[in-house]
Amino acid sequence: MSESSYSVTELALLLGAEAVSSNDLIDGIGTLESATGTQLSFLHNSRYESQLTASTAGAILVTEAHRNDVPTLALVVDDPYLAYARATALFAVNGHATGETVSPSAVISSDAKVAADAIIGPNVVIGDRVIIASGVTIEANCVIGDACSIDENTRLAANVTLYSDSRVGKNCLIHSGAVIGADGFGFANSNGEWVKIHQLGGVRIGDGVEIGAGTTIDRGALDDTIIGNGVILDNQIQIGHNTIIGDHTAIAACTAIAGSTRIGRRCTIAGACAIAGHLTIVEGTHITGMSMVSRSISQPGAYSSGTAAEPHQQWKRNAVRFRQLDEMSRRIKKLEKTVKQQNIEGQS
Repeated sequence: MSESSYSVTELALLLGAEAVSSNDLIDGIGTLESATGTQLSFLHNSRYESQLTASTAGAILVTEAHRNDVPTLALVVDDPYLAYARATALFAVNGHATGETVSPSAVISSDAKVAADAIIGPNVVIGDRVIIASGVTIEANCVIGDACSIDENTRLAANVTLYSDSRVGKNCLIHSGAVIGADGFGFANSNGEWVKIHQLGGVRIGDGVEIGAGTTIDRGALDDTIIGNGVILDNQIQIGHNTIIGDHTAIAACTAIAGSTRIGRRCTIAGACAIAGHLTIVEGTHITGMSMVSRSISQPGAYSSGTAAEPHQQWKRNAVRFRQLDEMSRRIKKLEKTVKQQNIEGQS
């Protein structure tokens, strides 16, 4: 639970809402249905309009169109969802432990450079030639390999691993269990046996990046794997070696991206997608859930593959028809050719 509280007047100023004169205190955020008189709520989706007039929230973020529907105090903004997102930062709980700046159980190389105000949690291991900037928080049991760097105000939650030569920018958040810089999946075949290709590149992560729990980002084979500024990655994502992800792209959970793929700026990739290697996906592309991308995308827009859920018996019948499509296509082409020939003969 947050220990912060703000008057409605203060919140209006902080969130860019139309000015409201009220000293009523707000100490948290809730849904329209559950918020109490000391909590902020918001209306973003029209599905919840029916809950607005009955809400007991102390203040509610709405657009001008719903100002008069608010039974308590209305905070009028252009985009209630965006204002809500900004409000969450005001009430977020600080996740790291307080106490010593550096835990006595941390193991830090003598030639690592750690800012005086960095917070280093219990059992953290920091290798040689590591640079930890001001305002960084590294929570319990993280391992920071040799020649890594973490820039200002970035936070690593517990149990994050950075392999050697991984560099993380400013104001990033990496959630528990993420692994940055493990070897890419590179092997050469020699008479049926696999010979490992040692991965000599690193990982470069830009500023303002968030990486979800359990996500893995492989190091480059020769050049680096690069994650651009403002990228957001959900949980359980696999990013192959030498992949480049452009600024402000968002990728949802369980997506897997093979190596050497380039994804442009401001793309969105929904959950459980599979993207083959050595492809280019242009800026502004949107890929819907569970899509398989096997070719490069050169025109921005929305792309989908796969089939929607349907009753099992119907799916089985359609699966059989799908396997018949190639044969049906050949038969149709043959029929078209026959009809065309008959029309020519009929005109002669």
